Amino acid sequence: MNFITKCYYLFRRVWKSVSLYLVLAGPGLVVMIADNDAGGITTYAATGAKYGYHLIWFLVILIPVAYYVQEMTVRLGAVTKRGHAEAIFDGFGAFWGWFSLLDLMLVDWLTLVTEFIGMTSALRIFGVPEWLTVLAVCLLMGFMVLNGRYWTWEKIALGFCLLNLIYIPAAFLVQPPLRQILADGIIPNFPGGFNGEMFFFLMANIGTTIAPWMLFFQQSSVVDKGMREKDIPWGRFDTWTGAIITVVVAVFIVVLTGTILHGVEIDDAAQASALVMQTNRYAGTMMAIGLFDAGLLGAICISLASSWAFGEIFGWAHSLNTKIKEAPWFYVSYFFTLVSAGLVVLIPGAPLVLITLFVQVVAVTLLPAALVFLILLLNDRETMGGHCNTRSQNVIGGVIIGTIIVLSTCYGISALFPGLFA
Repeated sequence: MNFITKCYYLFRRVWKSVSLYLVLAGPGLVVMIADNDAGGITTYAATGAKYGYHLIWFLVILIPVAYYVQEMTVRLGAVTKRGHAEAIFDGFGAFWGWFSLLDLMLVDWLTLVTEFIGMTSALRIFGVPEWLTVLAVCLLMGFMVLNGRYWTWEKIALGFCLLNLIYIPAAFLVQPPLRQILADGIIPNFPGGFNGEMFFFLMANIGTTIAPWMLFFQQSSVVDKGMREKDIPWGRFDTWTGAIITVVVAVFIVVLTGTILHGVEIDDAAQASALVMQTNRYAGTMMAIGLFDAGLLGAICISLASSWAFGEIFGWAHSLNTKIKEAPWFYVSYFFTLVSAGLVVLIPGAPLVLITLFVQVVAVTLLPAALVFLILLLNDRETMGGHCNTRSQNVIGGVIIGTIIVLSTCYGISALFPGLFA
């Protein structure tokens, strides 16, 4: 066999693998990149403005954390063919099932409100009124779910995921100092020391990287997509890729605001975009566009996570491959959640900034309970068989849960006794 023939067959094998991945890609990429939602963009922008490049190392650590958490949902969904809410009800009974569902509903709805806050704030910069933004978003998302095919919905969502990368060129436009970024951001450090504010930012960054709705969304997405046990390796690769992209985008947002706005107090990402525009019009415009896209991506996924969970619990048809007449309550719950969250933004005097700031912390505070259920389900050898958690995976999961509990506890203590960690 000559060299050209060998190259040809190598190309065919590679192309076959790439084609297979493109078919199976989606749940991991969408859930990870969508986690860079409006609240997440605000968190990253505020982190850069407050601490400059000093917490970049912490974001990098969150890559494997996000992967190990979400990878478990891939295995659980592919093996059991059940969504996360249904798996909890079957595994732990009605009490804990309803506890998890109500936990999810609270966090999802509050987070969905923050997505609309981000979208309306972003388009307000370009003179678009809030009511028009809410209406346009509801119509767009309605079109996405009413087309009757999961595949179409996923490909549209992946298109918006691609737009999320706009923060990378935006950061380069402000010419960040590479040496200072490496010097400040790679070596672990806590500027200002351990205090309530530092705990708040650490928890907010964890909460915007791994959140309860992500567990429910990805597992239900794996089931709706029809992934099987043999597809798990590709699901893992998809999740790894999404985790890396998510944190890379987050780092570039921190670099952008850390370069232009370091030392400036900001309340939200829209304000940060407007301030960046004063220094670099193009970078600020790209940041505002990215904020709208981030809010839209988050809204697309979070609203579905709730509707899938409701359908699983009540036994309703709950697939994007079904028409309205086949799954009426699935679509009713979807649009009710979506429209009610959008209307909150239109209420005069609503505490929008307060909601945005605290929803990430609320999410990470409620996260340990969701992770405990997930790990216990993955240790059910009778159900999971060869895809059951290994000892190392259990250790990693336990460390993640323990770290979150410690940070949550320290934040609560520092709020009661502000001088304790000075």
